[in-house]
Amino acid sequence: MSSYPIVDSSRERMDKALEHLQEELNTVRTGMANPNMLDKVMVEYYGTPTPLKQIASISISEGRVLVIKPYDPSSLKDIEKACNKADLGIAPQNDGKVIRLAVPQLTGETRKEMAKKASRFGEDAKVAIRNVRRDANTAIKKDAAMDEDVQKDAQDEIQKLTDEYGKKIDAMVKAKSEEVLKV
Repeated sequence: MSSYPIVDSSRERMDKALEHLQEELNTVRTGMANPNMLDKVMVEYYGTPTPLKQIASISISEGRVLVIKPYDPSSLKDIEKACNKADLGIAPQNDGKVIRLAVPQLTGETRKEMAKKASRFGEDAKVAIRNVRRDANTAIKKDAAMDEDVQKDAQDEIQKLTDEYGKKIDAMVKAKSEEVLKV
């Protein structure tokens, strides 16, 4: 904990940016079936966009096949439509009871593309972290209760925090890129 409340609130916002990055990285295909790939799939269920996880069970079959079994069989077509719309790069196969998504082996080209996607997510997270830093520095400058030395100390702490979170982002993206590029 910091002696400056603005630093603590900035840390919380930066933690949320890291959590969001992790959610984004979970959606990047690695060549293996992973239910997290479907986290962003929203199904139009009775007129309301609903996360797929809430209306169906998702399991892995044979290591490379995701099996989606809806709790309500009448939603099967809507789930299939949502999977197509989600741009997963995988064609859903509907057998009338479940939907199967066969995750294809990644080619060298696709692996590089997925690594680039992970890097883009990392850059977005860094932008979010820098926006938190900017907001915190603006708030510090506007705080009339702080004298110049205290403002400088608080800004230095914010910068250290920004650097720390930048390194965490780099490590997360590097780990995901290595996972994707590993054959």
